[in-house]
Amino acid sequence: MGGTTLTQEEIRRVVDFHGHWCPGLAIGIRAGELALAEFGRAGDEEVVAVVETDMCGVDAIQVLTGCTFGKGNLLHLDHGKMAFTFYRRRDGKALRLLFTGDGLGAPCEEMEALHRKRSAGTLTPQEAECLERLRAEWSGRIMAAEPADLFRIRPVTDPPPQRARLMASLACETCGEKTMESRTRRFDGRILCLPCFERLDRRD
Repeated sequence: MGGTTLTQEEIRRVVDFHGHWCPGLAIGIRAGELALAEFGRAGDEEVVAVVETDMCGVDAIQVLTGCTFGKGNLLHLDHGKMAFTFYRRRDGKALRLLFTGDGLGAPCEEMEALHRKRSAGTLTPQEAECLERLRAEWSGRIMAAEPADLFRIRPVTDPPPQRARLMASLACETCGEKTMESRTRRFDGRILCLPCFERLDRRD
């Protein structure tokens, strides 16, 4: 696989779902495309994705692979890494894709400087236009690259995550709201939801 083999319609669906076009979304598209080629599209929970970031690209993973939070076959690990691991339950096949961008060349210093100015709220309208142009160019390079130039791809020997389980809901004894049993805490003999438990911590 060289540059993307996805159709314009497939890419458009991802962009429409996410809301805008950006390098982060392009990374997710290429990871999702590779997952489709290696594992096929998720039927129910047959394919599982574990993402180590909450960046834009996770939306592409959901649209392309069919792995979603609602089905329980998209799991988020808050590691702050642009890494995506895919499992296929029926045969145990698993791969971890870590975005490195090694084959894209050095990051664009001008784009990074403009990102910093945008974060600081000092970006001028002209600079904003320049930043969007540079982001589009960088996204295009990602879409045209070989997967090996984008990701470090490694097999995974760990078993896939457990299937999503249906759990009982318990009423929080402070606010009265129903909460998944696994997310409750017990304090002083009472069942508490996480927000009520955390408010107790803050009062201490």
